[in-house]
Amino acid sequence: MSSNQVELFKHPHLLLLQVRNSFFKLPGGRLRPGESDIDGLNRKLSRKLSASEDGTETEWQVGECLGMWWRHDFETLMYPYLPSNAKKPKECTKLFLVRLPESQKFIVPKNLKLLAVPLRQVHENHKTYGPIISGVPQLLSKFTINIVDI
Repeated sequence: MSSNQVELFKHPHLLLLQVRNSFFKLPGGRLRPGESDIDGLNRKLSRKLSASEDGTETEWQVGECLGMWWRHDFETLMYPYLPSNAKKPKECTKLFLVRLPESQKFIVPKNLKLLAVPLRQVHENHKTYGPIISGVPQLLSKFTINIVDI
């Protein structure tokens, strides 16, 4: 991935992790007991997208929560709402906006590939990216994104 790929095409990109050249996922993971959303996200991003080789955690600029999805019982699908028949969700996934520094070098685990995918490629592409990732452009529609030439 070129360091100026996002700037070159003047279009916002989404950072995705590709696992074994087969499926895509957003960086993140499970929270530890008692851990806040922001602390857990900082920990997971530092571990999966380590910006330093010495293992020190980077302080990421975590913005607002863009959306939440719920899984109840033993369902495989996640829903962007809590179904009325679910007493207690089995799992809740939250998606946060994270602002990256202007220039950043990432160190990614060997079994993963880091890709910067244009939002226009992700939008409504359920077969490739799944319903959560392909819905991110719609969630971002409430923001005004300005690309500034410096």
